[in-house]
Amino acid sequence: MKILAAALLGAAIVAQLAPQARAEGTLRVCLEENAPPYSMHEDKESGGFDLAVAGAVAKRLGRELAIQWFETEIDEDSSLTLGANALMSDGLCQLVGGYPTVDGSLGKPQVLTARLPDHEGGKPADRRRPITLGTLVPSKPYHYAALTVVLGGPAVAKPITSLSDLQAVKIGSQTGTLTDAILMIYGGRRLVNQVTHVVPGPRGQLLEREEKGDYDATLVTVRSFDAYRAKHPDTKLKASGFYHRIGFNMGFVGLSSEQPLIDQVNTAIADMLAKGELAPMAAAAGMTYLAPHQPDVQRSVTLVDLFKPDQ
Repeated sequence: MKILAAALLGAAIVAQLAPQARAEGTLRVCLEENAPPYSMHEDKESGGFDLAVAGAVAKRLGRELAIQWFETEIDEDSSLTLGANALMSDGLCQLVGGYPTVDGSLGKPQVLTARLPDHEGGKPADRRRPITLGTLVPSKPYHYAALTVVLGGPAVAKPITSLSDLQAVKIGSQTGTLTDAILMIYGGRRLVNQVTHVVPGPRGQLLEREEKGDYDATLVTVRSFDAYRAKHPDTKLKASGFYHRIGFNMGFVGLSSEQPLIDQVNTAIADMLAKGELAPMAAAAGMTYLAPHQPDVQRSVTLVDLFKPDQ
């Protein structure tokens, strides 16, 4: 009887430990489903640079990669910071990839709870549940998200070393964006009369209108132009090679309770950076790769920053 009891107790312990063992053997990462070329997911098709980096990190850690796909809504009530925090605080993932390592998007949030963003496998009731939030801690960044001037029409071959080179060039700008603020403030508003404002929406695609000749230059994220070129391989628009001084390091983010995991991720990222492995991953994903800038965690952009020279 004692032998049977011991066997049953042992089986019970194994049953309790098995899920924990499986969890420790898995790296669970949340990625945006519609942010090409960083990450994209539709039906059974998935890809992107962040997905490749997450896979490489998981391999170095000796873990299986599990992706939780989510969607960031473009409206005034949505927040990547709160959405990422809610996803991890609810246990859906341990890390969120493709996250800006900016001081204003890290640390303890100013609110106690937030709603979950739409995510794969989520139910309507999940959007109504308030999730108690944790403290966000960044990993070492693995690339840099920059702003660049994209040229078209008669300006396509124009050398651009600063925004001052856009004098007398017709410029397109999407309203309500950081790039619009930069263009409108630049040089004491010297470019204002050259700017055509484009409202976001199905009929207001900024780069499509530049392709049609509505203007000859735009200031956009490098990611936006990479995504556009993937959809329009025959485009005549050209990246100028100029990068504005305002940009953002990108990496993973986790909760402070996951600090040991983040330390392991930092080691893996440092090794990939040292061995030059990230640029080929970006090229395979159709992404222009820029190495992280120092410091790893940067200040949030302020109005004062917009008035500084652009070089």
